[in-house]
Amino acid sequence: MKNNLLRYFWFVAGILINSFGVALITKAALGTSPISSLPYVLSLQFPMTLGQFTFILNMVFILLEVILLKKDFHAIQYLQIAVNVLFSFCIDVSMNLLFFFEPVNLAVQFAALIVGCTILALGISIEVAPDVLVVPGEGVVKAISQVSRRRFGTVKVIFDTTLVIGAAFLSFLFFHRLSGLGIGTILSACIVGRFVNLINRHLPLISQIASLRQKPNSFSGTYKKKEQVS
Repeated sequence: MKNNLLRYFWFVAGILINSFGVALITKAALGTSPISSLPYVLSLQFPMTLGQFTFILNMVFILLEVILLKKDFHAIQYLQIAVNVLFSFCIDVSMNLLFFFEPVNLAVQFAALIVGCTILALGISIEVAPDVLVVPGEGVVKAISQVSRRRFGTVKVIFDTTLVIGAAFLSFLFFHRLSGLGIGTILSACIVGRFVNLINRHLPLISQIASLRQKPNSFSGTYKKKEQVS
């Protein structure tokens, strides 16, 4: 029981870290993170927040997980809907907490971007390691990774790049120019997945969190291979 409580503790901690990483990348003003690129562009066009559009997109991701995993998508994974509520809410909270941060030069912007990407990658690694639930944006990547038998970090790079392309299309459609996207978005798409791989390999905490799993899939019943988080 203690191990299971710790697993969920680390999972929630990963969500909180994720949301702050997304907010910091966005506040760097070089373009938001790839996972938030579509919601952010939509939030610039329609009267809804980044967190609210994130919730809608994540519901689509949950549907994709159901389609990809079929019978391997167990009922407990529908708790991702609750996770989605928490994650989306925390994004808006984090954006509000960083209201004061307005970088005034390129050096500070790039520093904030790199720190934000590192925080986001750390959150992803911590969130995935307990093998309980995941934020839908990472859950769909994990499902693709399981089905395709490719490394999680590699699939993450491809997935993020696809989101950026979609966001760029909508930006030109709405504004006839790139808006809400920039060099920071491209860099995030290229490095967050690689940061995840590095953190999984070299940060002992990730292995310690993963070791809390007494039996494979005793809670999640979905993602079966430990190497998906290592």
